[in-house]
Amino acid sequence: MIHLPVAVVDLAGALELARALARSLTATSQIDVGGITVSAEDTQHVRHWVFCDRIMPDRRRCARPADHDGPCSPVEDP
Repeated sequence: MIHLPVAVVDLAGALELARALARSLTATSQIDVGGITVSAEDTQHVRHWVFCDRIMPDRRRCARPADHDGPCSPVEDP
């Protein structure tokens, strides 16, 4: 587990930054991007999932944002 404090103004900004970091780290096999969560510093026990991460029929994970509308997809929204 690595905790990386960042300065963002709101939850949407934190989720956007986490998605960008995840995309840049997908080639690193030690990182499970599907398990990424964000939380406020003073409420670290309240975590917000970054990705949906549901298992698709072909055994790949859904790459869309958590709580997305519409069907799951193994690739992120354009």
